Amino acid sequence: MRMWLRIADIFAAYPAQRQVARKMIELGLRVSPEGEIFCGSVGIKEVSLAFASGVDRRVVSSTVQSILADAKLSRIFAGIQPAGALLKDIAHELGFGAVEIEANAKKPSIIARATTLLANSGISIRQVYAKDPELFENPTLVIITERRIPGALLDKFSRIPGVKKVSIL
Repeated sequence: MRMWLRIADIFAAYPAQRQVARKMIELGLRVSPEGEIFCGSVGIKEVSLAFASGVDRRVVSSTVQSILADAKLSRIFAGIQPAGALLKDIAHELGFGAVEIEANAKKPSIIARATTLLANSGISIRQVYAKDPELFENPTLVIITERRIPGALLDKFSRIPGVKKVSIL
C-alpha cells in the first residue's frame, strides 16, 4: 500500500491527526523513537507544528503517539528527511531561471522530456522538485535552471503529453 494511503487509512477517524501527519510529510519532519519531532537535526516544538497545521498542540501529541503505536508508520516517520531549500521563489533574485509545470502525474516521462528540452537548449539544471500527487490536488514540477529560460520554450513545454499548464518564472 502506498505511504499516503496507509497514513490516510490509519487516521481516517481522526481528520485533525491526518492533517498533522500530512504537514509532517510535506515539511519532511521525522519522529524519533522518544516521540520528538525533528526537521533534519533541528527539534520542532509541538506548538509550532500545531500552529502550522491549524490544530491544537494536543492533536500533535496524539498524532505522534499514533505514529509510534504503529510499527510501519513509526519506521516511515523515523526515516523522513527534509528535501532542502526550494529556490523557486528566489530564483530571479539569484539570476536563475525557473519553470513550473502542472501535469497529469500518471503520465510517464514528463520530467525526462522537460529536462531534455532544457538540455537541448544548452541550459543547465540546478534543482528539480515535484510535489507528491498523493498529497497535492494539483501537483507541480518545478525546475530551477542556471540561467533564465527563454519564453520560446513555453510552447515546447506545453506540448509535452500530460502537461496542463506551464509558467516560466
